[in-house]
Amino acid sequence: MLHSFTKNYDDLSTEAGFQYEFHCDNCGNGFKSTFKESTTYKSRKRTERFGNNAGFVGRLFGGVLGNLGSAIESGADMVRNRMEDRSPQWRREQEESFDAAQEEVKGQFTKCPSCNNWVCSDCWNEEEGLCIACAPRESTYVAKARNEAMRRNIDEQAETATVWHGKIESRTTICPHCGKPAGQGKFCNNCGQPLSLLKCPQCGAQLQQGTKFCSECGHPVGGGQAVCPKCGKENEPGTKFCGECGTKL
Repeated sequence: MLHSFTKNYDDLSTEAGFQYEFHCDNCGNGFKSTFKESTTYKSRKRTERFGNNAGFVGRLFGGVLGNLGSAIESGADMVRNRMEDRSPQWRREQEESFDAAQEEVKGQFTKCPSCNNWVCSDCWNEEEGLCIACAPRESTYVAKARNEAMRRNIDEQAETATVWHGKIESRTTICPHCGKPAGQGKFCNNCGQPLSLLKCPQCGAQLQQGTKFCSECGHPVGGGQAVCPKCGKENEPGTKFCGECGTKL
């Protein structure tokens, strides 16, 4: 079992050698140890080369040399298989290399007496003797607080700012004759009836065609056109004087 001064580390070891990366508990920055080749791996490679060469010579000459070469090659295979299972010798090498890696990298970290985290130099506050998570650097904290206040002020001003001065009103007109959306012209797109608004003769409010009473003052509007008693001209409902001869309606 490998025991580290910090819980944040990665074992990068392979059968060929050993290497470890230790990380800062605060920011996560890592420091790698120097790669150390495994002596077990080197021995295995030498054994493989010797066994392969002996097997080749045995097959080349045959006879007693062939039997001897085959035996040596088989022995080399047994040693290789045993080492592939990570032998006790390889495990001892791993533990020793891990201890050496910690001694090599440990100087890059400082243990915070407040939170017990191991942090790198970037996360250590020399003036306070604590990590920056427990004791942020004054200049950094002031700058952060100032920028947070600036963002809050901008958000508050944006909430009350008027960014549009238009009027919100419906642009869809319902034809009073056919009851369907009539478009934005002067005549209904569906039935062709005029869409001009009526005016209340009492208060002057604009009203939809077909309205019988003013929605503002309640005065009767009348649904038909006003016929001039003098010239017979048909005038819009609510007209006070004939548009043709000027007679009062």
